[in-house]
Amino acid sequence: MEPKTARSADITAIAIAPGSWRKTITWGERTLVSEVTFERGGIVPKHSHPHEQTGYVVSGAIEFTLGDKPVVLRAGEGYLIPGGLAHSCLALEDSVAIDIFSPVRDEYK
Repeated sequence: MEPKTARSADITAIAIAPGSWRKTITWGERTLVSEVTFERGGIVPKHSHPHEQTGYVVSGAIEFTLGDKPVVLRAGEGYLIPGGLAHSCLALEDSVAIDIFSPVRDEYK
């Protein structure tokens, strides 16, 4: 596989829901990296997928609801969401998070 590089500023954002957007930064055979940007009050509606999702909050504060458990994560804090677990997000302030998925989410390429 050829090495790939990308710059977030060169990638078009795709709306997720009111106040939230995602950019797929790069992917390989087994992992995919995306950047999620939120306005304060922005959401990612409750959903689930078979992919394991790990990541961290780059800036701001985001309330993740993992299953039925809400948890507030701030800049520098990380998360792991097992595949199949229903989850959602609410930005408590303008925020950015990095998501890493395995296996690759084909619909994000």
